[in-house]
Amino acid sequence: MSSPRVLIYFIRRDLRFLDSPILNEVSKTFQQSQHPYTHFLPVYVFAAQQIEVSGFLSTASERSPFPEARSNAAGFWRCGHHRARFLAESVWELKKALGNVGSGLEIRVGMAGQVIHDLLEAFEKENTEVTAVWMTEEEGMEEKREERDVKKAAQGADIEFKLWTDEKYFIHDRDLPFQNSRELSDVFTTYRKQIEPLREAPRRTLPEPSRLPPLPPRIPPQSAPFTIPNTLDDLLLALHKPLNETYGLAEPPTWPKGATSAHPFHGGETTGHDRIKHLITSGHMTTYKDTRNGMLGLDFSTKLSAWLALGCITARQVHEYLIAFEDGTTDLGKGVHGYGKGENKGTAAVRFELLWRDYFRLATRKFGPRLFRIEGFKNDNSASWKYAHKDPDTQAKVTRFLQGTTGTGFIDASMRELFLTGYTSNRLRQNVASYLAKHCSIDWRVGAEWYECMLADYDVSSNWGNWQYVAGVGNDPRETRVFNPVKQQKANDYDPHGEYVRNWIAELRPLDDPQIVFQPWKMGEGKKKELGLEGCEWVEQPMKRIEFHVGRNAGRGGGRNGRKGGVAGGSRGGGRGRSTGGGYRGRGRGEKSWGQSRKGKMDRDHEMMGNQ
Repeated sequence: MSSPRVLIYFIRRDLRFLDSPILNEVSKTFQQSQHPYTHFLPVYVFAAQQIEVSGFLSTASERSPFPEARSNAAGFWRCGHHRARFLAESVWELKKALGNVGSGLEIRVGMAGQVIHDLLEAFEKENTEVTAVWMTEEEGMEEKREERDVKKAAQGADIEFKLWTDEKYFIHDRDLPFQNSRELSDVFTTYRKQIEPLREAPRRTLPEPSRLPPLPPRIPPQSAPFTIPNTLDDLLLALHKPLNETYGLAEPPTWPKGATSAHPFHGGETTGHDRIKHLITSGHMTTYKDTRNGMLGLDFSTKLSAWLALGCITARQVHEYLIAFEDGTTDLGKGVHGYGKGENKGTAAVRFELLWRDYFRLATRKFGPRLFRIEGFKNDNSASWKYAHKDPDTQAKVTRFLQGTTGTGFIDASMRELFLTGYTSNRLRQNVASYLAKHCSIDWRVGAEWYECMLADYDVSSNWGNWQYVAGVGNDPRETRVFNPVKQQKANDYDPHGEYVRNWIAELRPLDDPQIVFQPWKMGEGKKKELGLEGCEWVEQPMKRIEFHVGRNAGRGGGRNGRKGGVAGGSRGGGRGRSTGGGYRGRGRGEKSWGQSRKGKMDRDHEMMGNQ
């Protein structure tokens, strides 16, 4: 019997079986008469710099060889409970999917380059030939370092290394209107016009792999001092074990009675596809453009971003579902308004948002490390930022911000929802970012890092690009934009009666006056006494008194650099987000979409993109 020839597939954020370029290629070549390899080893690594791995230690007496996985500016955990759960579920489902076709998935802990080095060294000792190491290219400083380290490990062992194009996005790299990322416009609208018509832009999805080579007969174990769990429950336990549930907050938010999560979803490819199908059959893809700024409930937005971020689904898969619905080529959505009538404003809006995700990924490629610098893409050093580590008063404000006790109802409700559920809506993310950066002039990276820790749908390019955008140091042509969270809530009908705020801030539920719900500091002494809120800091001493009165075109909440009020519902030329825009007049595949004729307005309407 000939010795095994192994192909290693190093998996990161391509946690899917379907529409996978590498799995598709492996399946095709394995069915040829001459196999370049006899065995296939998919490997997923929980990267020690991005997620805390001390919960995988074999014994309590062991110590992790890696520094704690904490953020640079504020020292938060890089990955909190919500994303760790969604990630673990996604990894485990892929493991089962690969096992169902005769393969499998090996899970490891550590640093990418070292994990591959250890595997190659162990295989060599056992006289097992490794023919190649493949992985998918991703954007980001750490991601590029991983690619260099894996390549170095492979080439150091005289083994072929191949970096594949990341195809989970809407537009394939080969179809971009430029070859060098430096040619990417700093204005999203310009980029969008280069790509249109969006309905015709994506490539087709790839066939399902029918057969894969088996795992090697013997696989080297995880290196000490770590042990890999054998069940999903134990994997979750290992990921959650190091994380304190309070995250160091003295008064962390607690779950209000009767409140429900707007993002109760589980990770994995199957649930991602189920979500797309539900959105189509329930009509929520069709109505998306009209409901996307909602805040309560499951279906006001697509909420596909967590699956897209991990590559459990691809943007072009979403697009193909939409095409089938618009053209009426399958029964999915039959009988739903818009079925078989071409692109409508909801489906066009979804494509629009998917393009935003592409744009921020390309901006990351263009600007590299500037994604994480306080001066941003613009190299703007003019702002006088406040830093928590330099000033106790700023540290106290940051703590109040994280706990959801700033005294501004819209902001506090969002921060409490985020902490408890791992989710908050796109519209709220804009307002929260503007509040911290523009109203409080606090280092915007603190907010970006907290979102990285808390969000189940965290995506490096979308998260950091959007925070830059709102902070005025990113790709926003109008960097002076300031959101007035009171105006956004009341005058723009995002929460005009305060239902959302009362849902997450139980202390304000007895209040009937929305103005007091939005601005609790306006509460009278009698009402404070009645509600037991006398002496409550966030009621009596808000971090920022942001004025807005319905019917008055004014706001006195000071923005950064002395600007007043703020632009509510303002426009951004670019951002990250999670939705798309479009039109509602049923036009078919070869015609100009309704959405195209409205894209200028849509660009203005979508401030934080890629977070459908």
